[in-house]
Amino acid sequence: MTEYPVTAETVAVGDEGPTVVVEDLTRPDFVKYAGASGDFSRIHYDEPYAREAGYPSVFGQGMLTAGVASTLVTDWFGIAHVQRFKTRFSAQVWPGDTVRVTGEVTEVDRDDDTVVVDVTFEAVTQDGSTVLTGEATANLPR
Repeated sequence: MTEYPVTAETVAVGDEGPTVVVEDLTRPDFVKYAGASGDFSRIHYDEPYAREAGYPSVFGQGMLTAGVASTLVTDWFGIAHVQRFKTRFSAQVWPGDTVRVTGEVTEVDRDDDTVVVDVTFEAVTQDGSTVLTGEATANLPR
């Protein structure tokens, strides 16, 4: 079993990170995130407004999903070592969705002082729909 955060000595291409799962997202989750982030767009909490805009329901903020993905990266390497975090949103997260984030090491560059680790990650819902993809880089001290 892999211990997290990983160390410079043990990380290798192909390693998988910890899986992060957030089950059964709710409208109150979206409202709480709005309060924490300052993103009070009505489309995330006002059902009639979201339907008027052509959506079947309210939906989660993209950055809420990015926050779930960031947990994978910080758990994997430790927040102090994350140097880059990049995401691309591909679908909404709806009330009742479960989001599962997984990742893999794609490159390891070792030098005398640090190990630079590149990873890719993906967030999918319970039905297998990809809602976010991303990349991150961590610098692990030797």
